[in-house]
Amino acid sequence: MILETSVKTDKFTTAIAKMFDYEFSGTTHFQTHDKPVLDKDFSIGLIVGSSGSGKSTLLKEYGIAKEIDWQQDLSIASHFASIDDAVNKLSAVGLNSIPSWMKPFHVLSTGEQFRANLARTVESNCVIDEFTSVVNRDVAKSTATSISKYIKSNNLTNVVFASCHDDIIDWLEPDWVYHTDTKTLSRGSLWHRPRISLDIYSVSYKAWDMFKNHHYLSNDISKSSRCFLGLYNNNPIAFGSVLAMPNGNIKNAFRGHRTVILPDFQGQGLGVRFSDAIGEIMIAEGKRYFSRTIHPRMGFYRNNSVLWKPTSKNMKLRTDVKHQNVFNGHYADNKRICFSHEYIGKSVE
Repeated sequence: MILETSVKTDKFTTAIAKMFDYEFSGTTHFQTHDKPVLDKDFSIGLIVGSSGSGKSTLLKEYGIAKEIDWQQDLSIASHFASIDDAVNKLSAVGLNSIPSWMKPFHVLSTGEQFRANLARTVESNCVIDEFTSVVNRDVAKSTATSISKYIKSNNLTNVVFASCHDDIIDWLEPDWVYHTDTKTLSRGSLWHRPRISLDIYSVSYKAWDMFKNHHYLSNDISKSSRCFLGLYNNNPIAFGSVLAMPNGNIKNAFRGHRTVILPDFQGQGLGVRFSDAIGEIMIAEGKRYFSRTIHPRMGFYRNNSVLWKPTSKNMKLRTDVKHQNVFNGHYADNKRICFSHEYIGKSVE
């Protein structure tokens, strides 16, 4: 299809056209792309190409992008249908910082705003333009990973993204990709998410300074903690610490103390895997390793993992810790479900 657009000619258009020897009468024509023919519903589609190649115009064939409004006097978490909806969708886009959930939208970083908007947009038959265009490439890959998992695990259908970046394709794992620059359609199981490997080192508790503002509990850490740092491409992105169990009834036992993944890398499942790795280090040294958490994603992962064994206190109400209102008053009960597990490792059936 050929589209036409017109503007009034004036001294500016006339002078610029003459300056660059460009013939211009006020009318511009451009050709749009035909909507790819697909034989069935899909989970994820991606339109990718350079700026000005017709991505946004083609995307409109699949739907109109949703306009998101944010109230300045409410936290971002307060804009969802329920507490569970807020937790699930914000976690799904890799926005896992609880302190950020409590902030209004306008004070968030550009990357956090991108993820918050995505959390309120994603649903079956939605379209998302300029996907990952405003964030760095680490955030882009992390978000592509997390949103792909959410879409597929919740059986959402016909979600179409448009992006000028092709480095997200393997991380998003779409069912089809249309390249506007080459006018070609690729589909099938052609893309596979790359593996991420972390190098883990024992470090001083002072390494916590880099991570403390990203933890949802206290900024404090015990100086007696045994600490671990996870490096990705020689850059620190993960921190974990453990403490000796105070209960004398369990010999040679440690418990998890802090686990933090830097925001740019959240959403890829690194937190649970990093925790697994620390547990493996502990039992390799002949120690027992326990962990308690109130974070639902971490807790439910361990409930379903063969690497962790629930203790007798798993999924019990925890009343020993006070906390302030969550989600701007939607939830103010200081009783919290606590997940409690022991790491049993890869060698145990």
